[in-house]
Amino acid sequence: MKTLQTADFNHAGNYLNRHIEEVKNPIKLARTINYNHTIRRIKTCMKVMIAGLFLSGITAFPIETELSVLANLSGAAPGYIHSWMNTVYAAVKASNQAYPFLSYGTDWLAFAHIMLAVLFVGPLRDPVRNIWVIQFGMFACAMIFPLAFIMGPIRGIPLFWTLVDCSFGVVGIIPLYIAYVSIKKIEHFNRRGL
Repeated sequence: MKTLQTADFNHAGNYLNRHIEEVKNPIKLARTINYNHTIRRIKTCMKVMIAGLFLSGITAFPIETELSVLANLSGAAPGYIHSWMNTVYAAVKASNQAYPFLSYGTDWLAFAHIMLAVLFVGPLRDPVRNIWVIQFGMFACAMIFPLAFIMGPIRGIPLFWTLVDCSFGVVGIIPLYIAYVSIKKIEHFNRRGL
C-alpha cells in the first residue's frame, strides 16, 4: 500500500492555493472562464467544419446511388426540382454505364473534401498558430459565389441549383467567422498575459 508523502500534500496544497487565489480575484476568474469558453467555441466551430467537409467527401463517392434516392424522393418537390433531379440522375447513370472513368473525377472531389477536413485539425489543435486555415476557409467560402454564378450558366445549371451551391458558402462561413473572431479574442487574452 502506498503511503502519502509530504510532497503529495504540498502539491495538493499548491493546487488548492492557486485556485483559491483565482476565487479571491474575481476579475482573473472571469477572464479564465471567458478564455475557456472562447476556446470551446473555436473547437466546436472546427468540429462542425471537419464533420461537414468529411460528410461532403464521403457522400460524393456513391453519387449515382444517392441521386437515384434523391430523384425518387423529389416527387413531392416542385416540378422544376423533380425534373432537374431526374435529369441529373439520368446523366450520371448514362455516363457511368458508357464512361465509368468519368466518375473518377467525383472520387477526386470526394478526396479533396476529406483532405480539407483534415486541414481543419490544425486550428482544432492550435487555433492561434493556425488562424491562416480559418482565413483560407473563409476565402474559399466567398469564392463559391463567383464560381457558381460564372460557371453555372456556362454549364447549363439552373439558377435555383446555383443558389443551392452558394448556400454551402454561406453555411460554411458562419462557423469560420465565429472561430476567427474568437481567435482574435484569444490573441488579445494572450497579449494581456492570461
